[in-house]
Amino acid sequence: MLVIPAIDLRQGKCVRLTQGRKEAITFYDADPIKIAEAFENDGASMLHVVDLDGAFAESNGRNREVLREVIRAVRIPVQFGGGLRGAKDIEQMISLGVARVVIGTLAVESPDQLAEIVRLFGVDHVAVGIDARNGKVVTRGWETEEEMSALTLARRVAAAGVERIIYTDVSRDGTLAGVNVDQTCLIAETSGLKITASGGVASLEDLERLGAVSHCGVDSVIVGKALYEGRFTLPEAIAVCA
Repeated sequence: MLVIPAIDLRQGKCVRLTQGRKEAITFYDADPIKIAEAFENDGASMLHVVDLDGAFAESNGRNREVLREVIRAVRIPVQFGGGLRGAKDIEQMISLGVARVVIGTLAVESPDQLAEIVRLFGVDHVAVGIDARNGKVVTRGWETEEEMSALTLARRVAAAGVERIIYTDVSRDGTLAGVNVDQTCLIAETSGLKITASGGVASLEDLERLGAVSHCGVDSVIVGKALYEGRFTLPEAIAVCA
């Protein structure tokens, strides 16, 4: 199982949110570029970068500049999401060097456009982020709760030709409360797609539990706060998931 360290950007700085709430934010002093380089040196095979300002539909020029600097600084692929609202945004990110874009709100609001984006850019370059709270999809920076269930969206995404979902239980994200393994596995079984788990990883035991359900289709995990808070190191996480 692949371990993907996360760099969440707010106003050009590295942060973590709790339960996706922008008022519940922790700023970290470290330079995002140096963090990216350190993750690569520690053995990361991919980085997950999120533009939180873009997700909240706020001015995000500084975050995009940091993204450019991260891509220049590392040799490993960068997966990127946050505020991507159409094909033009996605084309710009791929041209910048992003290996895979993560689409969230657009997948809910414009399923036809999602299918067209997959056709234009290819399944290797497009993933869908399904963010859910109590089983219901949340969009627009996790501030809008949709009537649609995460399972319904997973089926729709599969029908659009997407091959990977990044599933986040927002109620656990940034809380160090443990991963919602059962729901993550259910998303995998319902969609038949490859799943990247996200939200709540607190310990090496959480990673072991995810590894035990890899047969469901969960082949990777995004880890953020646990690394920043020193719960374990990235080499330790990679060793457990190997």
